[in-house]
Amino acid sequence: MRFKRHIELEHGLRYIDIAPLIDIVFQLLIFFMLTSSFIMQPGIKVNLPKAVTSDVVKENNTVIVISRENIVYINNNVFTVKELKSYLSKGGNINKPILIKADKRASLGRVVEIWDLCREMGIDKVNIATDQE
Repeated sequence: MRFKRHIELEHGLRYIDIAPLIDIVFQLLIFFMLTSSFIMQPGIKVNLPKAVTSDVVKENNTVIVISRENIVYINNNVFTVKELKSYLSKGGNINKPILIKADKRASLGRVVEIWDLCREMGIDKVNIATDQE
């Protein structure tokens, strides 16, 4: 059995046009870029208040989220004030700083109530999350 050493393209076609291949690759790239930007992150939507003098906190915090309906969440679980008190009284949580993420439409009374509860439990580092302008 003899094989041809030089395989030629059929009937005078000397090169392969790659322009359609490039077009398809660019269309796929655009498709994936557009669809990846619409992926929603799960969680609780909170509109933080804006502050000019805010600092970046880089510690490992226990995050307490207060929604605009004044519902308190920790790790996407709903907590009442009584449950929050028992959660914070656990040994490992007293030494961790607290970060309160309150919606700007949440009641100030609820934020102060959570803040006072943390201070009552002996937690000295309580921070409030804001957006920088």
